Amino acid sequence: MEKVNTIIEAIAHDKNITIESAKRAFKEALINTAKRLEGQECKFEVVDDTQNDKVEIYRILNIVADDDPLLEEQPEVYIGLSEAKEYGDVEIGDHLRLEFDLEEYGHTGAANFYKELEYHLQRNIEQELFEKYKNKVGTVVLGTVTRVDEDDNTFVEIGELRGLLTQRNRIKGEQFKVGDSIKALLKFVKVDPKFGMLLELTRTSPKFLEALMAKEVPEIEDGDVEIVSSARIPGERAKVALTTDRANIDPVGAAVGSNGVRINAVSNELNGENIDCIEYSPIPEIYISRALSPAVIKSIRIISNKEGEKKAIADVTSDQKARAIGKSGINIRLASMLTKYAIELNDIEGSSATAQTNEEQVTKTSDTSALESLFK
Repeated sequence: MEKVNTIIEAIAHDKNITIESAKRAFKEALINTAKRLEGQECKFEVVDDTQNDKVEIYRILNIVADDDPLLEEQPEVYIGLSEAKEYGDVEIGDHLRLEFDLEEYGHTGAANFYKELEYHLQRNIEQELFEKYKNKVGTVVLGTVTRVDEDDNTFVEIGELRGLLTQRNRIKGEQFKVGDSIKALLKFVKVDPKFGMLLELTRTSPKFLEALMAKEVPEIEDGDVEIVSSARIPGERAKVALTTDRANIDPVGAAVGSNGVRINAVSNELNGENIDCIEYSPIPEIYISRALSPAVIKSIRIISNKEGEKKAIADVTSDQKARAIGKSGINIRLASMLTKYAIELNDIEGSSATAQTNEEQVTKTSDTSALESLFK
């Protein structure tokens, strides 16, 4: 087949795929067409003669002795030595390559090749799209709502594909209509039997919050400030732990922004979700104390059970207990999710007015073995 590269370039341009992908589909179509015409067990090889802009296809036969039973069992794959010698000087065990001419099959050959080419082109298009969006998993994508079905599933047009935002992955209270522009986190790419290739979207994942903050806070995007952990109850409240190794950067201040402009932009995108930013500490007692803010914690003890599971017992005065728990238990739940510790509150006498600052008190009353090791 001549002028193949010209044809392949035209196909790639028409289908909006790479030349390599179009060439791969072309070769796969040739081999499958040859197998349709000669037999599925036959073996074929495509040779790309780029210098002469040609593609040639050969049938591969294994040479065996004339009395070998394989000649009767698999005639599509084997050829006897006597017959093979008609094509040249060969021996048993060699491979005979016979040129396959598709044009000899006329209209039947052309029709089969066209169907195979369309099929393999579509497969390669889908594969390229799959790889393209697979690399975007975990990032924020922007799309336009095209349909909302009776189950309140929202379908979003994102580039060449359709995204699905189910009710479970949507922030409580959110309502979308056709034409709305929305942001969401690409959760994963899947092939749905009904809708074909589909992008699973979410607006409830903590990773969506982190991705939005990276967009709004240059220090996070640049890596100067790191998000250590995050926890959300979508649409209500979230906590984010931040850290930095730059002495001249306040990680919480950078995330909040002047007059709260940065964190408010993220909150507005999340349907008014309240976001608490705290500074991470490698000392668990201090970290947990900060996670329980705005409550003032008197002291924290870390204990482990027989299974090795760790629990934090936080001593709080009666006037701080409600703050530590939060409305419907939201504050202590988020603090536990953020720090990965089960947190238990222990009532003690006194009031927060007589306590030292939260971090100072925790540092003095917590187990200092981690600090002592620094001075050995």
